[in-house]
Amino acid sequence: MSFIIKILIAFILDLIFGDPQKILHPVQVIGKMITFLENKFYKFGKNNRIVMVFWGAILSLIVVISTFFLMFLVLLLSKKYKTIFTVIEIYLMYTVFSVKSLGKCGEKIYKILKMGNLEKAKKELSNFVSRDTENMDKITVIRSTMETISENITDGIIAPMFFLFLGGLPLAMSYKAINTLDSMIGYKNKKYEYFGKFAAILDDVVNFIPARISGVCITVASFILRYNYKRAWNTFKRDRKKHKSPNSAHSESAVAGALGVQFGGPTSYFGKVVEKPTIGKKLKEFKTEDIRRNIRLMYVTSFVTLIIFSFVYLTLKGIFNGLFAKIGYLILKSFVEMFI
Repeated sequence: MSFIIKILIAFILDLIFGDPQKILHPVQVIGKMITFLENKFYKFGKNNRIVMVFWGAILSLIVVISTFFLMFLVLLLSKKYKTIFTVIEIYLMYTVFSVKSLGKCGEKIYKILKMGNLEKAKKELSNFVSRDTENMDKITVIRSTMETISENITDGIIAPMFFLFLGGLPLAMSYKAINTLDSMIGYKNKKYEYFGKFAAILDDVVNFIPARISGVCITVASFILRYNYKRAWNTFKRDRKKHKSPNSAHSESAVAGALGVQFGGPTSYFGKVVEKPTIGKKLKEFKTEDIRRNIRLMYVTSFVTLIIFSFVYLTLKGIFNGLFAKIGYLILKSFVEMFI
């Protein structure tokens, strides 16, 4: 089975089923490994910032390297025991995507808001954001939902796909390990400011290229959906560097431009209000229907990304295969001529 077909099957499985609920998810295993190592290592650096950073880095490297080699082993076994380990490989590929789950979260909040139950919507939102949702009004719930979906276009779709095409399952799952590390210990609070510093920096590094690709993919998706693709591209170019994080504002700015909304402003995290820079121009107030428009844009962006990456992969494969064939022919020809 070809590499592209495996990715396509994995992508379709995610669109149909979303995150597996009854079968063990690799990210759960990675999360348990992080918790286990944190309990072992955190105590060593309690009185020293540098030591705290060191042990946080050791934890991160153990998790990422062990994930890489475990996935590499699956890849090797799939070559030898084709049927069973190819199925396992496709399943693991499927788990790196978060398209359906991201859409499902947004759709759930959309439906609750349409029913007029703001309190339930805030509670639902709190399940997948680290923001304080208790005192949010309806507009803030809509904005926060859309910001989360928009930011996760990079984390949950483009980056996993990028690393899957770049280095197969080992690289894609290593990315998920880094992403999980950042979501668990990469916070700038009292507990993790130093212990999670390496994980946070590592997450910024691996998302650097995918975040910048997101602007192109979202703009193309906006064109397909007949959203304002010109404003999406212009807002992406203007506002993509506004966030403190080097990557977060890239996908958010393109979405804000496409939908004509403004992200950012005062946001509460762990009891502390943070004044986030505004992204996009406020052309209209947020409406509940904007969540659905955002979800559509996210889905189409995932299709666009898959098509673009597949095209680039097949093109480069053809070029390099042709190049290697030509080099091989010249070497063989030279070898034959030596004896004729």
